[in-house]
Amino acid sequence: MVLALDTCLDACSVAVLDGAAVRAQASHPMGRGHQEAIAPLAQAVMGQAGLAFSEIERIGVTIGPGSFTGLRVGLAFAKGLGAALSIPVVGVGTLAALAEPLGRGLVFSVIDARRGQVYLQAFSEGRPLMAPDALEVPTAAARVAELSGGREAVLVGSGAALLADLMPGARIVDAPACDPTAVARLAAAQASPAAPRPLYLRAPDARLPGGAPGPDMA
Repeated sequence: MVLALDTCLDACSVAVLDGAAVRAQASHPMGRGHQEAIAPLAQAVMGQAGLAFSEIERIGVTIGPGSFTGLRVGLAFAKGLGAALSIPVVGVGTLAALAEPLGRGLVFSVIDARRGQVYLQAFSEGRPLMAPDALEVPTAAARVAELSGGREAVLVGSGAALLADLMPGARIVDAPACDPTAVARLAAAQASPAAPRPLYLRAPDARLPGGAPGPDMA
């Protein structure tokens, strides 16, 4: 029995997976406010599933890349709940979670990192071809072209549209956030999970006195 949580991107999402069956799930689009939303949403989804938290055997949580604030909110809540229940907490990358529902074939997960950059990871038949990376948009397009080698490719995520003009023929799947059931499946599949750690691909944006804050992306 897996409880999955995602607060890294533009939604607050929770799902409960019982073996291969989805017991309940919910996803509320939001750019901010994850800290206030995650606990009530988890409680509501558990109620829909007809389960007590004591019945959960594992917690899966997204670890980034994504919002610095959202990432920390999800991890803190998952670790606190895991400690209270004495169950393992498993980290799942957002790029892997975006690709998982698309199944087989060649998939590029792309998150808009702003400032002319994207977070990119490539998958073939469900297996990663590269580590997650933060790249300038033209460099990311070149990486996609290199790895695809002319094969049909799928671009998924909030940054997919940024590469669309540079990758004619690629199928674009808009996904502003992860499917929490994908997070649950990936968490359940980890045989020997290590303690989750945040995946930071770049330093936080500086906030200068009197200056406008930059986008909060990790």
